[in-house]
Amino acid sequence: MIRDMRVRAPQKISVIVPCRNEVKSIRSFLDSLRRQELKSLEWEVIIADGLSDDGTREVLSEYAQQHPWLRVVDNVERIVSTGLNAAVRAAQGEIIIRMDVHTEYQADYIQRCVEVLEKTGAANVGGPWVARGKGYVGRAIAAAFQSAFAVGGARGHQATHEGLVDTVYLGCWRRDTLLRIGLFDETLVRNQDDELNLRLTRAGAQICQSPQIVSWYQPRSSLSGLFRQYFQYGFWKVAVIQKHRLPASWRHLVPGAFVLMNLAFLGGVLFRLIAGINSLTWPLMIWASIDVAYALASAGAALIVARRSGWTLLPLLPVVFAIYHTAYGLGFVAGIYSFSRRTPRKSHRESVFTEITR
Repeated sequence: MIRDMRVRAPQKISVIVPCRNEVKSIRSFLDSLRRQELKSLEWEVIIADGLSDDGTREVLSEYAQQHPWLRVVDNVERIVSTGLNAAVRAAQGEIIIRMDVHTEYQADYIQRCVEVLEKTGAANVGGPWVARGKGYVGRAIAAAFQSAFAVGGARGHQATHEGLVDTVYLGCWRRDTLLRIGLFDETLVRNQDDELNLRLTRAGAQICQSPQIVSWYQPRSSLSGLFRQYFQYGFWKVAVIQKHRLPASWRHLVPGAFVLMNLAFLGGVLFRLIAGINSLTWPLMIWASIDVAYALASAGAALIVARRSGWTLLPLLPVVFAIYHTAYGLGFVAGIYSFSRRTPRKSHRESVFTEITR
């Protein structure tokens, strides 16, 4: 069992950041780090760059020359999990804080992470996963992101929730905790955070969310980007379940079950047509009733979200909900097929559906 005892304030903090080809965002992110209110904390920032070829590396080199707290390490595998591990191994701090290029941070973000980690004695702490989108589509995606209908009631998406959760956005750990648990699973392209947190909780450790730790995640700004992202989440969730023989939460199975059910009804109707069976009334009625029930639930959820986030988003919200659910579900079904073939996980990285995109 992992035990994280309360200790004196650490002498040094290490912020770790994986990135690849982020030339459009990296300058604003680095500038936001400079605005962090660190009080008496000594810190360093380690960016694991996945061999960027769009000018990101040049920006990082420029900043590293001007600011001694910034270091850059290579992430030759070019996926998030290997980048995180490379940064952890290079870190010198007692406390590790993960940050992301596509997230905005309150000026006291790092300070609050350290305070909550010390106060709670938890193995991992973080703030709510709150989205702030850009443009009409991005705002609709962000609004749906905070809806229980879209994310299955996950407490990590609830901005006011304080207490234990099964996973937390980004994360803050003691370095010794990460080393003892075995770092991030480098066979996973997605869901490496969820998998690490699952190992922590099964080892008896606690994961704590605090609304005092404030950040704003920038979601995808296109429906196609959202589809690719959630297809990947569903695909790699199967790998996590396969590894641990149990999902971290049963809500992870619902989108896949919904897609499988629709595929089963579609297959059944096609089989009856090919076989010359004319009695299609009952299968079609059952199939239609299920999808009509989903459409009504989606419309109701869209009304609730639009009332909170703006009525102009209402026409697009049902579409966004459908993409969240069907993309994840289709990815989950594809993952069941792919991982059941017992192909090494690293070989799946070559797929267009597992390449990290923005």
